[in-house]
Amino acid sequence: MDKFVSMEIFVAVVDAGSLTAAAERFDISSAMVGKHIRSLETRLATRLLTRTTRRQSLTEIGRQYYEQCRRILADVKAAESLAEAMAAAPRGVLKVTVPLTYGAEVFAPAMTDYLSAWPDVTLELDLSNRVIDLVEEGFDASVRIGHLPDSSFVARPLKPYRMRACASPAYLARAGTPRTPADLAHHECLGFLHWGREGTWRLDGETAGDKPLRAGRFRANNGQALKVAALRGFGLVLQPEALLAKEIASGELVSVLETICLKARRFICFIRAIAAPRPSSPASSIS
Repeated sequence: MDKFVSMEIFVAVVDAGSLTAAAERFDISSAMVGKHIRSLETRLATRLLTRTTRRQSLTEIGRQYYEQCRRILADVKAAESLAEAMAAAPRGVLKVTVPLTYGAEVFAPAMTDYLSAWPDVTLELDLSNRVIDLVEEGFDASVRIGHLPDSSFVARPLKPYRMRACASPAYLARAGTPRTPADLAHHECLGFLHWGREGTWRLDGETAGDKPLRAGRFRANNGQALKVAALRGFGLVLQPEALLAKEIASGELVSVLETICLKARRFICFIRAIAAPRPSSPASSIS
């Protein structure tokens, strides 16, 4: 028999004063109530109740066991109430890791609205482009670029990840506007070091040939720094649309190679799968 149910019935018998009253409470027969009590006594190898034809009383062990059962059942009820409350209204600490640029430009602003709507939630946001083991580092969720490898994580596509190539009007006036990927060989292509040791560009599409292109003399592991260099007229920058959209809209940067299909991936939210076994490498192929 289910030990937890037997404990509930045992407490009901003591509180109600008889097996019959407990049976009515659980809508079962008195004989079934007796089976639950005997199941507990067999499991514990001791008597919990002393029963006669007229009355029943707790043994000393039964009295102490009854008190412990009441505390356990109260804790379980409190845990269930808390879970129901959290399901109805989110609360607690939410720990999320998000890529640096997307996190700063898109995710963080959206989360301020979320936190305003749910005042019992606290956000711990980690902005990082590194590969992270969500389980080992205690994250509840992760937003990453790429496709989810085989794992026990649950993923949901959020939106397309669009890249833009841009330069300042002053740079284009001085160096010319590239029309094809081949033209980039004569330009300063600001290199993003997260793409590899040399930060070389890679464009997709029939006209691009999907071949890596040599990076220029300015290379950094931060897209914001590359954007500043482009704004100062040093070269062409290839970064997420989220980072460049304001400057493109204001005319401070001019988009180039619009007809080329720039590499686009999808943002995916990784969530720990509670019931599934932990994968050996949850994000080994995410870039």
